[in-house]
Amino acid sequence: MRALLVLLLFASQTFAQHAETVAPSPDVALRELLAGNRRYRLGKLSHPHQSPVRVKEVSKNQHPFAAVLSCADSRVPPEVIFDRGVGDLFTVRVAGNVAPDDLVASLEYAVAHLGPRLIVVLGHERCGAVSAALQGGPPEGHLEVLLDRIRPAIETAKTQKGDTLDLAIRQNVRNVVDQLKNAEPILATKVKSGDIEIVGAVYDLDTATVEILQ
Repeated sequence: MRALLVLLLFASQTFAQHAETVAPSPDVALRELLAGNRRYRLGKLSHPHQSPVRVKEVSKNQHPFAAVLSCADSRVPPEVIFDRGVGDLFTVRVAGNVAPDDLVASLEYAVAHLGPRLIVVLGHERCGAVSAALQGGPPEGHLEVLLDRIRPAIETAKTQKGDTLDLAIRQNVRNVVDQLKNAEPILATKVKSGDIEIVGAVYDLDTATVEILQ
């Protein structure tokens, strides 16, 4: 009997370790992110995977369950607003949440070698980069490269009714989602096969709510 209990305990531990390496479906991953965002909004944080034990667990390997391309804005750190911890999210951040080649390459690496089946492109309310592109004028330093990628969203937003900045922020997210879905050969192939999903979202700075764009 004792031997059987030891065997069952070993099997349970082995299964748990294996589960850590198997990415959840895109739907499950998205539900987990939104559940974490709800905890953040309500101030009921669980701070998962932030212990010294977790640091040791992922010191040799990582298996994030989702990848997030977000704006570099200091008010929108993905691990915080989704109430996640070490090794949970593969995050790529840049002002305006645009996707130049090196950032696309980072996401390609994530899905090809680390296993997440969900990519979230996360924009946010009152984005400074989108606002700068909307205002126009001569950009400083290297900003031209960044704003150039946002301008197509500005042009689309100007043809729509409503707050132009908000419309442009949402359109910019949609444009990046479309870009990633068509990024050959890795991301586009995995999207077509159903291996991964790429969704857009916008974070509300006032309410801390993440809204999934349809």
